[in-house]
Amino acid sequence: MKLHLIGPSGNIVKSSIQITGSKSESNRSLLLQALYPNISIRNRSNSDDAEVMQKGLAIEKGEVDIHHAGTAMRFLTGYFASQEGKNIVLTGSKRMKERPVKILVDALGSLGADIEYLEKEGYPPIGIQGKKLTAGKVSLPADISSQYISSLLLIAPSLENGLEMELIGKITSVPYIKMTLGLLNQIGVQTSFEGNTIKVSPMKQVDPIELVVESDWSSASYFYSIVALSKVGSEIQLGSYKNDSLQGDRVLAGIYTDFGVETTFTVDSIVLKKVRNHRLKSFTCDLANAPDIAQTIAVTCLGLGMGCELTGLHTLKIKETDRLEAMKAELSKFGAKVEVTDRALLLQPSFDLISEVAVDTYNDHRMAMAFAPLALKTSFVVNDAEVVSKSYPDFWKDLKKLGFQAREL
Repeated sequence: MKLHLIGPSGNIVKSSIQITGSKSESNRSLLLQALYPNISIRNRSNSDDAEVMQKGLAIEKGEVDIHHAGTAMRFLTGYFASQEGKNIVLTGSKRMKERPVKILVDALGSLGADIEYLEKEGYPPIGIQGKKLTAGKVSLPADISSQYISSLLLIAPSLENGLEMELIGKITSVPYIKMTLGLLNQIGVQTSFEGNTIKVSPMKQVDPIELVVESDWSSASYFYSIVALSKVGSEIQLGSYKNDSLQGDRVLAGIYTDFGVETTFTVDSIVLKKVRNHRLKSFTCDLANAPDIAQTIAVTCLGLGMGCELTGLHTLKIKETDRLEAMKAELSKFGAKVEVTDRALLLQPSFDLISEVAVDTYNDHRMAMAFAPLALKTSFVVNDAEVVSKSYPDFWKDLKKLGFQAREL
């Protein structure tokens, strides 16, 4: 599906939007529910990834195809490896077969897991023979995708001896690790995170509890960008959010003050308001703890005629696509001058945007949604726009509520 995007008349937006539950929280909660059936879940994400995760957890034997869902690949690898008697082949899309799992498989192997590579060494598809894992200590590099770490932490309380994890080097995406530990704490599991050592105590069963999934902060980023690119006085209310969020992308509230956006927390929502025009010529930020909002921020800067230097982005190389190279290619279509390294993106200030270009999305939901706010500044086409269903199926419908035109070609 190709969509031709045009921004709202007058570049003023005012509306209220209810965003689906966090994909990250939902997938963690679903895995914990599979381990402890006394758990119930409210406001679960309606994303493709959460659907794939739920269906995968229900399979006893045979093939589990998680398509493009990287979180499901990592989390289900740990889950099935720890489920005695389950014999599973875990596979996915062509791109998924290019995304490494070796560090996680090696870590699980050190705990006694039985996992084999069925095609290319170090990559899916993998064959998993579920076993009772009794070893209680593991070590792995700290500067990797936090999903490897969370995969191990989520199954840790179900292991006979719990788990002590040593992270070697500088830790990446700490908020996502803390999100996982926070959910474990909510169901009564004892944990500690001191220095580079994480400990999770074993827990055979949990008391009945409802986990309420907060709405997705990553999805909120696109509305922050919309407000930043709109005129002063624009305002969007987003539900349901809380000030003490477990999600790392909550740093948006602070970051977007530099773009003139003020965030007000209410009882169960946030209100984004454009209170002034931006004052910076260039924006610099280390996003090692929130890499998923890098694309959104880069597009915001482009739309405001600002430069930016975004660092800490090494994990973006192994996402749905190589997001750094993809951003360089697509930003350049609008006339931007962009440089990328293996962990950074540098955008030069640019004021004249080329219009009516076609943005490719590379099977990556965030490419489609990150560029959408730019329609406030110039009209363009989004190719394969349906990829948003991976995390936010209602995105285009919600954009129309704000006055955007999204015409299918």
